[in-house]
Amino acid sequence: MRHDGRSMSVCDGIRRIGGIGTAATDPQPDEDGFVELDVPRWPAFHRFAAGHRVAVQVSSGAHPRYARNPGTGEPAATATTTVRAEQEISHDRAHPSRR
Repeated sequence: MRHDGRSMSVCDGIRRIGGIGTAATDPQPDEDGFVELDVPRWPAFHRFAAGHRVAVQVSSGAHPRYARNPGTGEPAATATTTVRAEQEISHDRAHPSRR
C-alpha cells in the first residue's frame, strides 16, 4: 500500500480446495474448524519504498484469471449452481500465522 492508499499486485497464487480432484489432498479442519493452508506463489521481485506496507488479499476467486470454483463439487466448466464461499483468517495465539 502506498502512502496515498493506492495498491498494486506484486504476485499471486492459487490453492483450490473443496472441489473435484482435490479431496485427496484437502487439509482437514482442526478442532476449532480452521484449516491451515499453504498457497504457493509465483516468484516476484519488488523493492518496497520506505513507509509502504504489504497487504494480503484472500478471495474465493479471480475469474476469469483463474477458473471459477462453484463450491458445489460440480465441474467448473459446466456447473449450473454456485455456492457462496467465506474465508476467515485467524491471527491469534491459538492460531498463529506461520509464515
